[in-house]
Amino acid sequence: MDLYCIGSRLPFSNPIQLPEPRNFRVRSNSALPAGPHSRLDSVGAAPYDRGKPYLHTSLFSVSFAMSCLRRTACCLLLLLIPSLSIGAEPPANPPIDQVTPRPPASDKELQRWLENMVWYHGYTVDEIELATGLPPDEIKASLEKHDISPATRPALPTDQLLMLPYPGGRHPRIGFLEGAIDPERETKISLFTPWDESSYVVMDLPEALWSNLGLTYLAHIHVPTIWSKAGVDLERQEWKEQEDGSLALTRELPNGIRYEAMARVNTSEDPNKRAMLMALKLTNGTDQPLDDLRVQNCVMLKGAPEFAEITNDNKTFENPFVICRSSAGDRYIITAWERCVRPWGNVRCPCLHSDPQFPDLAPGESATIKGWLSFYEGDDVHGEMKRIATEYFGEK
Repeated sequence: MDLYCIGSRLPFSNPIQLPEPRNFRVRSNSALPAGPHSRLDSVGAAPYDRGKPYLHTSLFSVSFAMSCLRRTACCLLLLLIPSLSIGAEPPANPPIDQVTPRPPASDKELQRWLENMVWYHGYTVDEIELATGLPPDEIKASLEKHDISPATRPALPTDQLLMLPYPGGRHPRIGFLEGAIDPERETKISLFTPWDESSYVVMDLPEALWSNLGLTYLAHIHVPTIWSKAGVDLERQEWKEQEDGSLALTRELPNGIRYEAMARVNTSEDPNKRAMLMALKLTNGTDQPLDDLRVQNCVMLKGAPEFAEITNDNKTFENPFVICRSSAGDRYIITAWERCVRPWGNVRCPCLHSDPQFPDLAPGESATIKGWLSFYEGDDVHGEMKRIATEYFGEK
């Protein structure tokens, strides 16, 4: 249990009956973030874990804590059982390779994820265990039951790129893992190259969303968001496959801000004209204007080794386009977003960014921006950029 000390200056009228002696955690008002904790009607608590301390917390014995509370009579003592927790803060020092597994809810769901992991992403049993949390014996039995192995994989599409939800478990970065601890898979999509059926990049759509309120959404936990500061956990979601094969996800945040992400692949006889076409829609469901609505969309290159050199020397930044050249020199990844305000690449991941910004939104207003991700093989990548700018983004 936790003792939260909130500066309400309400005296205790009666002695507080405590359970058997044990250590409690006392947290002062100065350590509580703005949000639900600052109101007396809604306080989030999390079970104490010695390996996962909060910042600015100290442990006191029950007798010492109660002595302080009686003397000062300036705090409200709230004892909440763990089952009433509305959100636990992330640990202060989590392992940088932490990935939380997601056990499938049904055998059908397990089959779908096993096909994804084994047929296309080449997962080992150990990696499947990391993604699902299931024991190896159960995984092997399910693979045998559903006849899932590399040899049983269906033929790949011949006129479009292969696009799949990323299954998690395997971290999509090579380095800078401390900047993406416990990555959520519900924002991530794998797009496979047209020339190598085992090579893919991972699109994080979106990785992060900022507003004038602060960091409003993040697809991992290396820095706090306005929700983790308030002790509010966001519901886990999954991509939903639509009838036309596109992937869609809608997330409404606790304050009413809503984003809708969509991705689909086109069809073309020309491999260079095949692409993943993306859109992000943002709606201001609050009662206040929103501005500084910046988005971070990340293309991670670990799964495509010919593009995954730890350098930016193989990248070109021509707003809104970001291009990555293969080690062979004649293949390219191209990504771009409307309203791009920052084209860049992180050397350590490595990854590509064409990061856009939404227009300011009044209460009830929405805006949509679209993005592009494709592969190109040849000697006129700048000509391909011009084609995309004209045909997809409508530039003249």
